[in-house]
Amino acid sequence: MSTQGSAGFVIVEAEYKGDVVKFKLPFSSGVKELREELSRRLPIYNTWFKVKYTDESGKWILLTCDNDLEFCKETLLASSRNKVVKMLVQHQPEFDEYHPLGYQFEASFNHGMNPFVYVTYRHFVSALVLLPFAYFIERKIRPKLTLALFLEIFVLSLLGVSLTLNMYFTSLEYTSPTLLACMVNTIASLTFILAVILRMEIVNIRSPRGIAKVLGTGVSLAGVMTMTLYKGPALKNIGHALVHIGGGSSVIHEHWLKGSLLTIASCVTWSIWYIMQAYTLKRYPAQLSLATWMNFVGAVQSAVFTVIVEHRKAAWTIGFNIDLWSTLYGGVVISGIITFIQLWCTEAKGPVFVTMFNPLSTLLVAILSYFALGEKLYIGSILGGVIVIMGLYLLLWGKEHDEAQIKLKENEDPKTLIFSSDENNLKGEP
Repeated sequence: MSTQGSAGFVIVEAEYKGDVVKFKLPFSSGVKELREELSRRLPIYNTWFKVKYTDESGKWILLTCDNDLEFCKETLLASSRNKVVKMLVQHQPEFDEYHPLGYQFEASFNHGMNPFVYVTYRHFVSALVLLPFAYFIERKIRPKLTLALFLEIFVLSLLGVSLTLNMYFTSLEYTSPTLLACMVNTIASLTFILAVILRMEIVNIRSPRGIAKVLGTGVSLAGVMTMTLYKGPALKNIGHALVHIGGGSSVIHEHWLKGSLLTIASCVTWSIWYIMQAYTLKRYPAQLSLATWMNFVGAVQSAVFTVIVEHRKAAWTIGFNIDLWSTLYGGVVISGIITFIQLWCTEAKGPVFVTMFNPLSTLLVAILSYFALGEKLYIGSILGGVIVIMGLYLLLWGKEHDEAQIKLKENEDPKTLIFSSDENNLKGEP
């Protein structure tokens, strides 16, 4: 790539599987425009690909974002040697089919949207959508918001929105999607362990239902591992894909330790978030209002973080394209409707019950991608999904009489927060 800064453009020389192209790219262009031009000129055919360039020492440097491209340009302009750098385009394996990330978000990130900006906008949208419903529907039941309660919501927003999601998306840059999918699906097991430690779930191992809860959690975890680590033969596609997602910029960096730590940290904070919801709902039993506050405070927190790490004004611009639709979908459906449903279920059944259904989303994503996107569906995902469902049914059977035990405990001590499977204290139970 030879630069002509005074002329306002760069001359890109790129190679892909032996094919070489040269073209002019405006100097103000970012990675999004570069990738679109490469896709148009090279025989990539909308497959996933990554781009590298050579630095002064001849090392290949991965080009993943606008900051990388700006650094490349600055290095070339400051170099005293002939300002020519070769770019190499390589095929990138497709995004892991078991990844829990929604395909609409995947397409948006491929389109060049900053994940941190997405998190911010998504939760602002959710807060605006939920606000009128929360204000009118829960006007009579909403408790007074004290300073202590607001600080609790602030921490909830940090754990469930700004800190966790930004760590999650950052870890995508450093680890494989397989590791991320595996770790995210262990949130149910982590939540169960934390609930037992905090005595929110009292499991009597001498009771059949108590044993079923422990066994169900372990079986579900085994199913998660099966879905993630074992593929097996692929099923034959039954037709053409209904929807196609173009090539993306998802790349795997070689900072495995950093990415693994971020992934583990995000899973732990997510589990703590589910646990903390149950405590907060006891003092603030207004699910719509709580969801609105969490989304608004989380969006503000994420906005502050994004301003610190992302200095380009262009990153905050959203056009009338997939970026807008994915933001609206994420705000209205995921951060809005789904968060409200989760809060309602958490108050009624406890955090362990809610998180045990999370691994099913992985199976649903695999099935959806098979029929709608024409991707391969492996026997491992079906087998693992069946195992997860078996474990889920074991857990549900173990928690069948929890409601009676909860009412008994709360009658004894109204301040007690417990989701128990110890049946021996129930009248009429063996």
